[in-house]
Amino acid sequence: MGKASVNLAAGMLAALLMAGAYASGGAIEVRVVGPDGAPVPGVVAFVEGGVAQPRPEDAEIAIMDQVDKQFLPHILVVRKGTPVTFPNSDPVAHHVYSFSRPNNFTLPLYKGNPHEPITFEYDGVVTLGCNIHDNMLGYIVVVDSDAFGLTDESGSVTLEATDAGEELRVRLWSPRIRDDETALVSPVVTVQGKPAPVVFALNKRLRPERGDSGSSVEWSDY
Repeated sequence: MGKASVNLAAGMLAALLMAGAYASGGAIEVRVVGPDGAPVPGVVAFVEGGVAQPRPEDAEIAIMDQVDKQFLPHILVVRKGTPVTFPNSDPVAHHVYSFSRPNNFTLPLYKGNPHEPITFEYDGVVTLGCNIHDNMLGYIVVVDSDAFGLTDESGSVTLEATDAGEELRVRLWSPRIRDDETALVSPVVTVQGKPAPVVFALNKRLRPERGDSGSSVEWSDY
């Protein structure tokens, strides 16, 4: 991950249940569980260590919408060099910005979709806000990889790595996960042979999901 993500919230990997893993056909099965063993959805997972293929010129532009005074999706994952458009589907105006250097930008007060897409040339986490509505918060995770995704409700995601036979690693990111993000990386994964899941078992209690204020934090969670 680039330096832009170092100062953002990330978390502790207490144990990687597989000391190493092999995946056939370029597919790496990733699963993330919390301290209680429950699956953790909405976690960014991506492969690093390989050589990302050039982004096709006809690849679709990514979309970060604004609906009901919230960014939609809450977390968007894109490849480095991907243009992202920011339509405003609300009846009220928004002023979108990010201070996350070197991907910082601002889109002055607008309705509809009058602005050109923003192309993110640097990997890292881009934190989004609105100068009009302080409760709006979103993230764009820019990765130098072509194998990435978000975990589903079962805490799982399949990453289609193109570098079969190469020694790769899987990295995680989520605003809900605490502590040092450098711990959120797997041992070497070799894309060959018998498939095996890469399981991340998180040690720290997760931050509440977006909009959930009912979960207090114990002193022992820090």
